[in-house]
Amino acid sequence: MSKHLSDKFKSIAMVTSMAILFLCCKDNYKRVGEEAQKNIYPQGVAEDFTLTYTESPEKINSEATGASRVLAVMSGPLRNDFENLEFPYQTFPKGLLVEIFNEENEKITIEADHGVYYTATSIVDLQGNVIIKSEDGKKLEAPQLYYDRANEWAFTQEKFKFTNPEDGTIMDGEGMDIKKDLSFLNAHKTYGLMLIKEERNDD
Repeated sequence: MSKHLSDKFKSIAMVTSMAILFLCCKDNYKRVGEEAQKNIYPQGVAEDFTLTYTESPEKINSEATGASRVLAVMSGPLRNDFENLEFPYQTFPKGLLVEIFNEENEKITIEADHGVYYTATSIVDLQGNVIIKSEDGKKLEAPQLYYDRANEWAFTQEKFKFTNPEDGTIMDGEGMDIKKDLSFLNAHKTYGLMLIKEERNDD
């Protein structure tokens, strides 16, 4: 056997031995104290909850009787409260319905199978069959979407479908941002068939 072939076999044997050594090694070290993974539990759990967000039209004192305006109503079957953490949040593992009202008391509804509300940033992460509907029939559907409560915008990088009965259009696309009342949509990419209602002229 030549020296070159012998060296080659030695190299293969060494690589195989190292591979077996790494595969056989297990991390049996039991982590304790600060190294141990901490279980995180909610500080509160609410079932069949309804949260109402309101604002007063002006500053009121203890004797004033001014009515407050409802901004939004959030409801669902289960809410887990993690507000005691350094980065506080709430989870809605069994679904979420958000109803948002404008100054004319017109309603926008947002539904999702699962939600996470990050209170520090006012961002709601909505996942699973997300649907936003307005009273005039506009509808946005997406598998995942973020809603920014502070800026009243929704956005996603996922595929979406936007139906606008006002002008008879259906738009399919991927990635977009939109105003909460569905009055303005900025699509990053559109594709497929866009259905547009044809105007009839009976003259």
